[in-house]
Amino acid sequence: MDQEIGGRLKEIRTQLGMSQRHLARVSGVANATISQIEAGRLNPTVSMLKKVLDGFPMSMSEFFADDFEMADRMFYRAEELTEIADGGVSFLQVGANLRNKSIQLLKECYQPGAGTGKHTIKHDGEECGIILRGRLEVTVADQTSVLRAGDAYYFKSDQPHQFHNPGNEPCELITACSPPSF
Repeated sequence: MDQEIGGRLKEIRTQLGMSQRHLARVSGVANATISQIEAGRLNPTVSMLKKVLDGFPMSMSEFFADDFEMADRMFYRAEELTEIADGGVSFLQVGANLRNKSIQLLKECYQPGAGTGKHTIKHDGEECGIILRGRLEVTVADQTSVLRAGDAYYFKSDQPHQFHNPGNEPCELITACSPPSF
């Protein structure tokens, strides 16, 4: 998927008439890092990709969206969910094109030791989630808690936050973000 992410990033950046240096400046991500991502030599963490996309600005769901999806579609089979992450983290999103939608619903899975990256994430709106299995360390601003199956969280997502699986089994959870901004 690294090649797909890199190719898609370069395509969007080029369509917007933006140089790598300009994207680096507005996103706060090093030009060399953007170059490596576009070349498929670096697989960005969730937080790194989010930071790069904030330079457009563009949400991750818009980045991975298939523009040909019918806007009024109501039902999705498991294999039709849109993957909007890569590596040790999986975000399966209900629907691909969330423009003009009010909520983003995800089934997330963090492999043991995986997380959103060393950089915190911030975006508009609110988000919540409930742990289905495994453990998830959630940090919001200066508060951290390890949540287990059945535990949940809810916070304003303009606060810096990050997620990490400290356990030795995958952590699965269902999350929602409103408005769709991730």
